[in-house]
Amino acid sequence: MKVLVTGSDGFIGSHLVEELVKKGYQVKAFVYYNSFNTWGWLDTLPEEVMKSVEIFQGDIRDPNGVEEAMRGVDAVFHLAALIAIPYSYHSPDTYVDTNIKGTLNVLQAARKLNTKRVLVTSTSEVYGTAQYVPIDEKHPFQGQSPYSATKIGADRLAESFYRSFQLPVTIVRPFNTYGPRQSARAVIPTIIMQLLSGSTEIKLGSLTPTRDFNYVKDTVHGFIAIFQSDRTIGEEINIATQKEISIGQLAKELIDQINPQARILCDEQRLRPEKSEVNRLLGCNEKILRLTDWKPEYSMEKGLAETIKFLSANLERYKVNIYNL
Repeated sequence: MKVLVTGSDGFIGSHLVEELVKKGYQVKAFVYYNSFNTWGWLDTLPEEVMKSVEIFQGDIRDPNGVEEAMRGVDAVFHLAALIAIPYSYHSPDTYVDTNIKGTLNVLQAARKLNTKRVLVTSTSEVYGTAQYVPIDEKHPFQGQSPYSATKIGADRLAESFYRSFQLPVTIVRPFNTYGPRQSARAVIPTIIMQLLSGSTEIKLGSLTPTRDFNYVKDTVHGFIAIFQSDRTIGEEINIATQKEISIGQLAKELIDQINPQARILCDEQRLRPEKSEVNRLLGCNEKILRLTDWKPEYSMEKGLAETIKFLSANLERYKVNIYNL
């Protein structure tokens, strides 16, 4: 079976490409075109993996390139998106173009080409601050940032193509994913990098929000398990551990592991506007456990150890002393 992965050059996408190759799929990787001819994190994958990957360079915002990339594939894992919340505050137009129009391009092409399966990547941010826990797929949506609003829009477009045109769409909704190759804009690499650099002052925003963290390999296995089950067509499905930890407690655990002398400082520029901050995310995983054979395999301790190991070996790839939007 031949599959296309959009956003394959990114954090989760590169792990998904790697795992799909290992499982024997023919993989076409849609990477963001740039004049440096770089393929993001795919450039770091082993040669034995990449020799089995077909690269397509394009822009998810361009419907012609998206359709061309999707010709001849049986399924598409659509991960390409702009995801940084602070950046969405001052550049929302780019989020509409990438997240909503980009998803529409994938859906239109899939409909035209009779693609057999379409997996659209959502985010737990679409729920906003939990109105009840654990958050199941029937929880109301709330656009607390331009980013989350565009992901809500993309999800509802995907739903409409299933209901209107019988397109075999599944909305995959990971809760917070972390692990090797994650960008510095995310909280876990932000904390670890500052600690590994020797800093004794760890700059963070709000410490009270809680999150449900998935290790990236568990997230990727969730995508594949959802793809391999026909029972998931037309559904939207959380990938969650159904466990939560506050940012403050997470930072304390990492400080204790890496540099017990460090202390936390509140950095005003890292604080979200009060009504935009998502204060609690704790996902329900009943649906994915019922419809697939997925189950999380990594404890928080094991996942953090793998992440620390990776960042220790790749610190030069990150700009440690600046705030990454």
